[in-house]
Amino acid sequence: MRKAVRLVVVCALVFSPGILLAGERFDGKWLTTLTCPEKGKTEGYTWKFSSVVTAGNLRGEHGTAGEPGYLLIEGKIADDGAAKLSASGIVTSRKYARGVFTSEGSDYSYKIKAQFQDKQGTGTRDQGLGIVGRPCTFDFVKQEDTNKTGGS
Repeated sequence: MRKAVRLVVVCALVFSPGILLAGERFDGKWLTTLTCPEKGKTEGYTWKFSSVVTAGNLRGEHGTAGEPGYLLIEGKIADDGAAKLSASGIVTSRKYARGVFTSEGSDYSYKIKAQFQDKQGTGTRDQGLGIVGRPCTFDFVKQEDTNKTGGS
């Protein structure tokens, strides 16, 4: 029994650094680019903003919370890079978001299906039934850590 316990402890010590690193694989600052093409009378737009991944959790914000034009994206990135993110925001202007009940200052939300690799990622907006949504895309590029110190 003692040998079995020792074996479990040794395995846990040997493999735990890998487990910890897996959740941190994507950690760091990311440049996020959201592109929504023109659709009908709705104008297209591109937003670039910073996102941060901490312990495998992404959080990105564009604009000022509570103001028109604000967007928040959040979600967990799995060890294999797959992510289902949630987006919520406030409509900037009716010309960018058409809908029967859409107006400046209205709240909106949608899901994003994304796939990350070590230094880049892509995602697409869930279009729901395709009646209101449009095929917006996300590009994520990991930023270099400028705080790293090299030594000789």
